[in-house]
Amino acid sequence: MIPRRPSDRQLDVLLVGLALVDALAHVGITDQPSAACALLGALALGARRRLPLTTFALTLPTALVTDAVLAPMAALYTLSSLNRHRVLLAGCALTYAVIDYLPWPWSSLDATELSQTNNLFHLSYTLATAAAPVFLGQLVQARRELSLRLADIGAAREQERLLTARSVLAEERAQLAREMHDVVSHQVSLIAVQAGALQVGSRDTETRRAAATIRRLSVQTLDELRHMVGVLRDSGGAPSELTPQPSLADLERLIDASGIEAKLETDLPEGLPPALQRAVYRTVQEALTNARKHAPGATATVRIVHRGDRVRTTVTNTAPLRRALVLPSAQHGLVGLAQRAELLGGSVVSGPTAQGGYELHLELPVGRNR
Repeated sequence: MIPRRPSDRQLDVLLVGLALVDALAHVGITDQPSAACALLGALALGARRRLPLTTFALTLPTALVTDAVLAPMAALYTLSSLNRHRVLLAGCALTYAVIDYLPWPWSSLDATELSQTNNLFHLSYTLATAAAPVFLGQLVQARRELSLRLADIGAAREQERLLTARSVLAEERAQLAREMHDVVSHQVSLIAVQAGALQVGSRDTETRRAAATIRRLSVQTLDELRHMVGVLRDSGGAPSELTPQPSLADLERLIDASGIEAKLETDLPEGLPPALQRAVYRTVQEALTNARKHAPGATATVRIVHRGDRVRTTVTNTAPLRRALVLPSAQHGLVGLAQRAELLGGSVVSGPTAQGGYELHLELPVGRNR
C-alpha cells in the first residue's frame, strides 16, 4: 500500500514542532528575550504559506540573537518557492547571511576580527547557507511550474486528438450521408414507384395487396433514410437519435406490416423503461424479418410476459411451407440483438424447434433499466 502524503497543515505543524526543538536546543530558558525571539520565529512558520515575506521577517530576530537556524531557513525556502522576484530573494538571502554572521550584541563587533581568515571562511559558509534554501525553493518552484505545463500540454494534445477524431468522423458521416442519399434512397424510391404502378395496374387482389405493402414499407423506409441522412450531415450539432425510436405501442403496427401471419400475446404494464421497450421491439422486428426471409408461408407467435422483475419475449415461427429465396445477409442481426441485451443486463437465446420452426427468446431485467 502506498503511504498517503501528509497534508499541508500536518507539514506546518511538524515544521513548527521541529523549530521549537531547535530553539530549545540552542536557547537557554533563563534568557527570556532570546527565548521570546526563538518562540516567535517558530510559531510564525504556521503562516509561511499565506504570508511568506512576513514570516521570514518574523524569523530574522531568531537568527540575530540565537544560534537556531531552522525557522529562518525554512521561512526563506518557503518565500523562494512561492516568489518570482529574484532581486527580492537575493536581498532576503543577503540580509539573513549578514544577520547570521554578525555577532550579537553588535557592540561587541571588532573590525580587526572581521578581517581574520577564519571569519572570511565563516562568512563564505554563511552566504552558502543562506543561498541553499533560495536555490532549493527556486528549484521546487520550477519543477511545479514544469509539471503544470506538462499537464497543460497533455490536455492540449488530448483535445487535439479528440478534434482530429471528430473531424475524421464528420467526414465519414458526410460521405455515408452522400452514399445513402445518392444510392440507397434512389433505389428505394424506384421500388416505391414500381410497387405503386403494380398496385394500380394489377387485377389480382393478392398482388395489389402485396404491392400496397411494398409501397408503404418503401415510403416508410424513405422517411427514415431522410432522417438518418439529416443526422449524419449535422455532425457538428447536438447528438440525436438516428430514427424516431419505437415503443411497445408500435408492436401491433409492426406485426401487421411484417408480411407474415403473426399473433401477439402480451400482458405488459405501462411505464416500462424506453430502453427496454426499444430492445423488445427490435427483437420482435428482427425475428419476424428472419421468419419472412427464411420460412416462407410460416406463421408466428409473439409472446411478451412480465414476471417479477423480468420481461420475457418469445417469438416462435412454424416450419416453412415452401423453399426460401436466397437473399443477401451480413449475419449481424442476432449478434446485434445479443449485444443490445447484454448492455441491458439480459440475454438472447435462439434455435430451431422440434417441429421444424425457429424460436428466439429474449429476457431482460426491469429494475436495472429504469
